[in-house]
Amino acid sequence: MDTKLFGEELKKLGFTFFSGVPCSFLKHLINYAMNECDYVAATNEGEAVAIASGATLAGEKSVVLMQNSGLTNAVSPLVSLNYPFQIPVLGFVSLRGEPGLSDEPQHELMGRITTQMLELMEIKWDYLSSNLDEAKQQLQRAKTCIEHQQPFFFVVKKGTFATESLKIEKQRTNVNVKKVNRSREDQLPTRWEVLQHINSLKDEQTVQLATTGKTGRELFEVEDAPNNLYMVGSMGCVSSLGLGMARTKKDKDVFVIEGDGALLMRMGSLATNGYYAPKNMLHILLDNNAHDSTGGQSTVSHNVDFVEVAASCGYTKAIYIHNLQELTDQINDWKKHKGLTFLYMKIAPGSKKNLARPTLKPHQVKERLKVFLNG
Repeated sequence: MDTKLFGEELKKLGFTFFSGVPCSFLKHLINYAMNECDYVAATNEGEAVAIASGATLAGEKSVVLMQNSGLTNAVSPLVSLNYPFQIPVLGFVSLRGEPGLSDEPQHELMGRITTQMLELMEIKWDYLSSNLDEAKQQLQRAKTCIEHQQPFFFVVKKGTFATESLKIEKQRTNVNVKKVNRSREDQLPTRWEVLQHINSLKDEQTVQLATTGKTGRELFEVEDAPNNLYMVGSMGCVSSLGLGMARTKKDKDVFVIEGDGALLMRMGSLATNGYYAPKNMLHILLDNNAHDSTGGQSTVSHNVDFVEVAASCGYTKAIYIHNLQELTDQINDWKKHKGLTFLYMKIAPGSKKNLARPTLKPHQVKERLKVFLNG
């Protein structure tokens, strides 16, 4: 199938935002997306799903591209982000290890179970035809599914796409311009106190994305607002969601509030964030050295210098925060000057007593946030 003509059909239907991880079966479609559309290269497939989902919330029709081995990496956000929040994305997943065809041994099992996995996740799917006219009809069906808030995936067999050459790829190098390391004792406030401070500094252009677990639950109790999103799963994906949103909605300030356990789970997201470096994203890490939502087991955060990591990944600013006054000062400074910024703060373990859960369903939180973003 002529890849360029197929890509133009995608664009006609409004699908212009892409994120993914390369696969030889999809390389020509990926080349088209990189040449002609907004393409964000992710470090893993789950990250790509979260990036595309953030762009979807901000009003884009988004596409994810991945090898079927990477579908396993994408399971977490597909079942615990896209499903409960009803965030529809269009997916293309290659069929490596197709039964009856010779392939590498690592693809054998995945080739047999790819479509079964999609069905188990209640994702509608179809084998993409290599006939352009038939593929156009399939895209119409997929578009209808997306419009009903359901993801749709095409399973792509070897040789489906004709050659599409990649134009010269423009690479950027983002350099950290300000790094502040630890220089005094930590105040160690509670998460509740920190969230109250962050929330008090928002304005009518601010979106607050709180990571899964008690961070989201405490933000809900601090103040439930239409500009908030409380993650209920997809651990480690909140900054990727923020990247897709910030890249799409440049007129909004995106506050990403993360925990140490979550960031450790998908640290590759720091590299992606630092490379694309949306100026309107503020990434705040609250480190209590614990998986607080699951019993307080220790993380390995005490062995990681997150400020150095963020700076090395290209965050414009990476700053160690010692106390609440510094947090206030740095957020106010960021609102004046912007630039992708990482704020790191140690907090006390534990959470607010008798902590409730959000009373809104995730899809209700999503719908009102979409109104806030696109109204």
